[in-house]
Amino acid sequence: MKSPAAVLPFLSIALTACLEHPITQVELCKLENPDVPIRLDVGGDVDILFVIDNSGSMAEEQARLARNFEAFARRLDEMGAHYRIGVTTTDSGNPRCDASMTTPEGGDLVLRSCLDRLDEGAFKFNDIDAAFACTDVCGLASADLAIVPTSTDLDPERRARPWIESIDGITNLPPDVAVADAFACFGPQGINGCGHEQPLESMYLALKKALSPKEGHYGFMREDALLSVVLVTDEADCSFEPAFKDIFMTDKTFWEDLDSPAPTSAACWNAGVACSGPGPVYAACEPENFSIDGEPGAADGEAVLRPISRYVDLLSEIRADKQRIDATREVLVSLIAGVPAGYEDGSAEIPYAEAEPGSEQDLNFGIAPGCVNNSDGSGSTAVPPVRERAVAEAFAGDRRNLYSICQDDYTSALEGIARQIELAIAPVCGSTMVADRDLETEELEADCKVQQVVDGEASNVPACEPVGEDEWAVPAGSSVCAVILTDPSGLTPSKRDDMTIVSDPESGVAVPCADRGTNVEFKLHRQGPRVRGATYTATCLSQEAEACR
Repeated sequence: MKSPAAVLPFLSIALTACLEHPITQVELCKLENPDVPIRLDVGGDVDILFVIDNSGSMAEEQARLARNFEAFARRLDEMGAHYRIGVTTTDSGNPRCDASMTTPEGGDLVLRSCLDRLDEGAFKFNDIDAAFACTDVCGLASADLAIVPTSTDLDPERRARPWIESIDGITNLPPDVAVADAFACFGPQGINGCGHEQPLESMYLALKKALSPKEGHYGFMREDALLSVVLVTDEADCSFEPAFKDIFMTDKTFWEDLDSPAPTSAACWNAGVACSGPGPVYAACEPENFSIDGEPGAADGEAVLRPISRYVDLLSEIRADKQRIDATREVLVSLIAGVPAGYEDGSAEIPYAEAEPGSEQDLNFGIAPGCVNNSDGSGSTAVPPVRERAVAEAFAGDRRNLYSICQDDYTSALEGIARQIELAIAPVCGSTMVADRDLETEELEADCKVQQVVDGEASNVPACEPVGEDEWAVPAGSSVCAVILTDPSGLTPSKRDDMTIVSDPESGVAVPCADRGTNVEFKLHRQGPRVRGATYTATCLSQEAEACR
């Protein structure tokens, strides 16, 4: 017969009332939960890639993104996310674009203050000088934004990384520089990029480079982190197959009807989109594989624009790799693009219509606008997305993840994208109802042990120390601590023990621990970089543990 180590209470009531109803005391054997230990280090990690259009029409849009970014950073901090933010452009080159003038990024992450690029012509296009897109929002030069060296899970060397990072509230930015202020300088990419934008190919290259040890931003993607991609563009995707680059030079198949000596963005629309219905308003427009002869239905390998499957397949592979580690891990793709305001909540639909024949809109884009910005007096337009939309929708579930680039304020769009991240980050829950060690206190005191394992050696992780009313600190001498949350609905006066409450429960994307048949949730706080190779687990004494006899 086993000897009892302690007399612990048995919670014989449902979770929703586990802190309110009488509790029956039962002598329990102090046994660990026989279930597989709970992994704790798969919580709020999210890697966010922004692909920002840097063509000549994007000055106002870049300024708005930078100006409103504080709402996005605030939501990430409020949800307790451990995040990385990388930025690249839609410029991955084109035969019609002089590489010496546009300096195509080709998916490389860019982390340099826009102030330092003003004299290089980054904010000039033809006779347009759009320096305001930087100077109106940014007040910090690159020297003021020196990145603090860090290591990664894949690279133990401490060095400055080309991304913004915030782990447990500790950033890789200089002291007193807020993430939003840094992004206001790193985000604006200029307007001298190639006008045949390749947001999908730039995304593809950025993600592939993040997986290659030979590239500068290797390790940007953590293997067990949520991935969120945000495409910001006002034109059609023109991710072309290099074998068919002549469609932009001597082969006029997709622009022979244009009254232009060179292909405009209309060629990109004509080479990758097919619309159904007689017009002038189409029933729908969808991605289409066209052959070099302009025939639809080409095989993926014969399409003049890269097939959509190239991008969906890569993102699906990344998601599958993540879900081998944690089945809850997701990939999200969002757009700030040419859709009308209200599309995200179903109050408006994307208009697909013919542009007036012979009009400037027809010549430049080949399709009527998806949205028009009249609020700022500019009358700027954006092309309705088709290829980008198809990729985003492949990872959207039941939610719409497209937001209007024609809005005068991107706060609601950025908050919506952050909310999708929040809903996709599942809290780290217990596997059963756990017992209370002390009936004399108002709080549920779960009997749980948290351990760190490195190279097969396990050590106990200390509890975090309370600071103020609702914050925690890592104890001196430790690099990590654990918080055990046990209050599902704010029943106790303290906020410290409050479990996660999802702000959008109707979506069903994320379910808080309180709805999963458990009364415990775990969080880790780190001081400094994560210990390389470390994993964290918790085991708890269940209220259903074997009674002593």
